[in-house]
Amino acid sequence: MVKHQPLQVYERQLCLSCLTGIYGCRWKRYQRSHDDTTKWEFLWSVILFFTFSLLLVWFYFWWEAHNDYNEFNWFLYNRSGEWSDGTIPILASTAAGFTYIAFLMILALCHIAVGQQLNLHWLHKIGVSAALLTTAIGFISVNQTWGEEWAVIPISLQATGPFLHLGALVAVTALAWLVAGQVARAEKTRFQVVVLLLYLSVLLGLYLVPLSITSPCIMDHTHLTPRPDIIGHQGAPMLAPENTVLSFQRALQMNVSGLEADVAISFDGVPFLMRDRDLRRTTDVGKLFPDRQREDASFFNWTDLHSLNAGQWFLKDDPFWTVRSMSQREVRLVGNQSVCSLEQLLRLASSQNRTVVFNLRRPPPEHPRYHSWINDTLEVVRLSGIPQHLVMWTPDWDRGQVRLVAPGLQQTSVVKRPPQALHQQGISRLLLRYSQANPHDIREFSRSNLSVTLYTVNEPWLFSVLWCSGVSSVSSEAPNILKKVPYPIWLMSPDEYCLIWVAADVISFTVVIGIFVFQNYHMIRWRMSGMRSYNPEQIMLSAAVRRSSRDVNIMKEKLIFSEVSHGVGSAEDLYMENGCDYYDNEGISH
Repeated sequence: MVKHQPLQVYERQLCLSCLTGIYGCRWKRYQRSHDDTTKWEFLWSVILFFTFSLLLVWFYFWWEAHNDYNEFNWFLYNRSGEWSDGTIPILASTAAGFTYIAFLMILALCHIAVGQQLNLHWLHKIGVSAALLTTAIGFISVNQTWGEEWAVIPISLQATGPFLHLGALVAVTALAWLVAGQVARAEKTRFQVVVLLLYLSVLLGLYLVPLSITSPCIMDHTHLTPRPDIIGHQGAPMLAPENTVLSFQRALQMNVSGLEADVAISFDGVPFLMRDRDLRRTTDVGKLFPDRQREDASFFNWTDLHSLNAGQWFLKDDPFWTVRSMSQREVRLVGNQSVCSLEQLLRLASSQNRTVVFNLRRPPPEHPRYHSWINDTLEVVRLSGIPQHLVMWTPDWDRGQVRLVAPGLQQTSVVKRPPQALHQQGISRLLLRYSQANPHDIREFSRSNLSVTLYTVNEPWLFSVLWCSGVSSVSSEAPNILKKVPYPIWLMSPDEYCLIWVAADVISFTVVIGIFVFQNYHMIRWRMSGMRSYNPEQIMLSAAVRRSSRDVNIMKEKLIFSEVSHGVGSAEDLYMENGCDYYDNEGISH
């Protein structure tokens, strides 16, 4: 056993060198210290923890915002005029920053575990400051430009809350080993009490967190409503260029219940499908009409619009990273698409008996159809031959006149109002952003015989939450993904969740108690095993972990020479056996 001690000591010294070297550039043994961390370095430890927490929230936000990446990119396009995937640099920098700060946090915890002084190197301090500053700027920027997206956090917690709670419980339970070690080795009773109270407060809070967790997916299985209908928003824009005939055909192949599109009015009164104000992003207008590429799309006549290519941009920009998986035939088909008219969409939906919902955009005041845009659209609906009950009419303008001309249309509101007010206006459906209606709203509208369609729902977790909430239909850019969700991702009864919650708390509490008992038993055993004689230096050394490094070294020397004088062994063996190292602290003891 004694023969292996030098190797064990060497391995220990190597681990300490790597630990203190990476964290504080203290590679040499004489640079390390068991002294208490200075107030300045303690402040930097607090800053590191705060930066880690902030980055954790930032990382979680962008992870859950994946549902709206296309919306974010479209928003950036409207501001800059250039299409690019703005999420790539954000995700790359977030992943790099979070990994770096998390690594420093682990190193800091390891320093505490082995009793080493926290001394963050100045380069790391610059890195932590840069991560904190850029993350804070990111929070401010999102709040000012995309503030409505913060609503994704409370909604996503309905899907992830129970699992995040279990993960946090495991992490805090594991920290019991570190906390118990600090308490067991602490010399001051006040320090022990403070650390214990802080830890137990956090642990108790985690035990009670499920009382505040609410999720529509915690329900009896018998209360689950039928699967929500899926409406293809702009068709299936992940598989084909948005608002084109091919995109709507792809959506129908996904067995959607309806199709949704954005409608504008051409200069000669033809309703056509276009999301943007101009034609630069989704057509080759810069090639055919270079002098008019920034002009409002509604100032083009239908002949010019129909001559534009509306598919090549999709192959070039690949907005959903799906082009690379297409066959050569599909690529040729995608690249040969043109601007689609509302009449084409209505005839396609009518042939498949599918619902159509369109967001009608009024042309500018100087447009010749500024006053007749509603009548122009109604005339196209009438001439297309589609049954009126398959059309969800969303514009609020002249609803009374619209009901007289086409009484069979499904009057749909895009503004959230009380059910009574909606009934008074003859409205039977609602089309809202998914963040505008909570489970209580959805149940209230359902009891009032109002169907609710929420947009834009692309992620299975969001689809599952809304399904459990009782929503009747969703509008999605990813019908190809949602069709693979035949059942909510998770669903458990309140009794099942209560059982999991109580079991997790009991297991955690048992483990924490076991760790504290073991740590104290281990310390007592270590102290007793080292007492070959009852000299005071041995007793003092056992409790001197928190003393200054010089005092510890002096006591080690007294102990070793006392043992040698009693004939226990050589000084060299005793140095190794007691883990003594003159160069293990801040300075040389001599």
